[in-house]
Amino acid sequence: RKVKGGNIDVHPSEKALIVHYEVEATILGELGDPMLGERKECQKIIRLKSLNANTDIGSLARKVVEECKLIHPSKLGEVEQLLYYLQNRRDASAGKEKKEKTSKPKDPPPFEGTEIDEVANINDMDEYIELLYEDIPDKVRGSALILQLARNPDNLEELLINETALGALARVLREDWKQSIELATNIIYIFFCFSSFSQFHGIITHYKIGALCMNIIDHELKRHELWQEELAKKKKADILLPENQTLKKDYEKTYKKYKGLVVKQEQLLRVAIYLLLNLAEDTRIELKMRNKNIVHMLVKALDRDNFELLILVVTFLKKLSIFMENKNDMVEMDIVEKLVKMVPCEHEDLLNITLRLLLNLSFDTGLRSKMVHVGLLPKLTALLGNENNKKVAICILYHISMDDCFKSMFAYTDCIPQLMKMLFECPDERVDLELISFCINLAANKRNVQLICEGN
Repeated sequence: RKVKGGNIDVHPSEKALIVHYEVEATILGELGDPMLGERKECQKIIRLKSLNANTDIGSLARKVVEECKLIHPSKLGEVEQLLYYLQNRRDASAGKEKKEKTSKPKDPPPFEGTEIDEVANINDMDEYIELLYEDIPDKVRGSALILQLARNPDNLEELLINETALGALARVLREDWKQSIELATNIIYIFFCFSSFSQFHGIITHYKIGALCMNIIDHELKRHELWQEELAKKKKADILLPENQTLKKDYEKTYKKYKGLVVKQEQLLRVAIYLLLNLAEDTRIELKMRNKNIVHMLVKALDRDNFELLILVVTFLKKLSIFMENKNDMVEMDIVEKLVKMVPCEHEDLLNITLRLLLNLSFDTGLRSKMVHVGLLPKLTALLGNENNKKVAICILYHISMDDCFKSMFAYTDCIPQLMKMLFECPDERVDLELISFCINLAANKRNVQLICEGN
């Protein structure tokens, strides 16, 4: 078996180098003479996660050449040039301003465990399928290679007609998802790639991937509760006996392990929930999800800290909230108390989608009352100065102002001076309907009228 190094290129989209090489395998006869030879072109990806504007390119190039035996030392200068190019290459998305809020969250990135140092080739699918019949590490590798192909939409049609591959992936997910979180994430991600296109939803339904994802999400949320209970017990023991170093170390070790598990679990939850969100385009499928308690699972997931996961969960809840049955489920789960913690928040997209969900919920009299009691009124008033969220905040406040019992509470915030300022800054010919309606509602209260008149 001979390995011969070839060209080195930069990766088109990631901070990585691609090393091309050739493997020549020869089977020798009894007398040592070559009988059968086979040549295969391969690629290795060298990811450079530490590369940034301050990286010493010379040192990094030497490290790459030392650690990758496929690169001949004579190519050090070439590696330096490629690294310099990568260091100065701008992201295609950099510099582009966001023109509008997207209706859907970002696609999940390649996660830890889904990336491998091999470039997948659609012609090698049979090899990848064979890996799905091996032990867990091989199944993880096989699924990661198929995922690499599935992330390119051009390959989806070809993968779709490969019933052997899809059947094997569905079987492995059904049988082995508890064995490896990386394996489950990879396979759900593959089906997520199909779910991004409505015409492929039939194949996901055929293999019952949606129902399986719901079981997996439910299981993972329960696991998270158990981890938290275990962590709380160890923390309590550490607090009660602070001088006991063994307990302290035990707690620190458990906490570190917990953080690692949570990162992997949130990757899995994110891709599984996104797949379900895509499938829920069909209201019949959405109804099936509702019957399997999707609302309870999503509201439970609001306790997490991961912004990308939260955006996804709130987006899904907003979609579900337009149906009364779903809204009633949300009431049971005390959703307003969970959402109020996110207003305000430093993540603009999460704040915006949370306000839109609250707006949907504010059509319910009981939920409006709950919003006032959990202290949302001053929080929404503070957002009137935020250009991106002002309009939604006014709409929610307008709904609250419809209830006579809450009109007087606006006098104890700085809402009215802000509204008057907005009103006077409006062009003469056009005043926002929501703004003027809100002011009319507030003017039905004597104390509010006094505040309105104070500014002449």
